[in-house]
Amino acid sequence: MENVFKALADFTRREILDVLFEDDGQTLVELTSRFEMTRFGVMKHLAVLEEAGLVVTERRGREKLHYLNPVPIRLILDRWISKYREPQVGALAALALQVEAASGGGRKSMTIPDPQ
Repeated sequence: MENVFKALADFTRREILDVLFEDDGQTLVELTSRFEMTRFGVMKHLAVLEEAGLVVTERRGREKLHYLNPVPIRLILDRWISKYREPQVGALAALALQVEAASGGGRKSMTIPDPQ
């Protein structure tokens, strides 16, 4: 997981992930055309992203296509972000129950919107 945090810490690497999210399966030439850096610079960033498992590649003939792999980001969400978000959701549920009780129970249930 340390490799994922290291990869995500860099703005350019996050931009590369955003580009792949918008248009997955790009070659190095296509990716390089979107950034103001050398091909070698993009290759170095892609290597870090691949090492972290955030980008996977597939060879098609002479081309190497780069794809976004969102699984490591989801693992971070599940491991780190969700557990810290839980107290807020619990507090909102408790507040909803208090409001419902204070209103005399005129409404049997209150829908709590998902914060996502």
